[in-house]
Amino acid sequence: MLIIPAIDLKDGRCVRLQQGDMASATVFSDDPAAMAGHWVGLGARRLHIVDLNGAVAGRPRNEKSIRAIITAVGDGAPIQLGGGIRDLDTIEGYLDAGVTYVIIGTAAVKNPGFLSDACYAFPGHIIAGLDAKDGKVAVEGWSKMTGHDVVDLAKKYEDYGVEALIYTDIGRDGMLTGVNVEATLKLAQAIRIPIIASGGLNSVSDVKAVCNLAPEGVVGAIAGRALYEGKLDFKQAQAAADKATAKG
Repeated sequence: MLIIPAIDLKDGRCVRLQQGDMASATVFSDDPAAMAGHWVGLGARRLHIVDLNGAVAGRPRNEKSIRAIITAVGDGAPIQLGGGIRDLDTIEGYLDAGVTYVIIGTAAVKNPGFLSDACYAFPGHIIAGLDAKDGKVAVEGWSKMTGHDVVDLAKKYEDYGVEALIYTDIGRDGMLTGVNVEATLKLAQAIRIPIIASGGLNSVSDVKAVCNLAPEGVVGAIAGRALYEGKLDFKQAQAAADKATAKG
């Protein structure tokens, strides 16, 4: 079970939002590359990068910071990157630059053919992001709700050949209220591909709760605000995850 530190980029800085609200950004670092190096230095085995401006604009906006992160991390940890990725050229550019996994969220909902094409063109490198509240999917940086059911969409994405799914309960993200274990479990039981849980991770007990889902195919959990505010110690969290899943 991976504990995956999140680096959310807004205007070239590392920030965290509450429930996806761009106006609620708290700046945690003016040097995202140094922050990436910090997490890898502590033993992070994957990093989660989001171009928040890109998610809103529909095209990359923080490429300079992203390339600096890639350079800083080197071969230290794989990077999964999302935010504003709407075409195959953008995916190819990021993969060529050194990103390991590209996350497609809004574009997958609005243009399923694009997700299918991406999976075909870049097998093993495409992760779908499913952001949801009350079982329904949200798009465009969580600013719009759709009528799509999470499980139904997840099954379609699985058929397309995505490498994994990131499932975020947007009602909990940045709120430090714990991962929505019940909803994550429901999704994990409905599909066969790996799931990465996101939204609300706050304590070692939350980590252990997510680890209980490992037998169902949950392979990681993204941690953001709790890490930056010192409520969750990364080394302690990853150690707890390793111990819990080793028992399983």
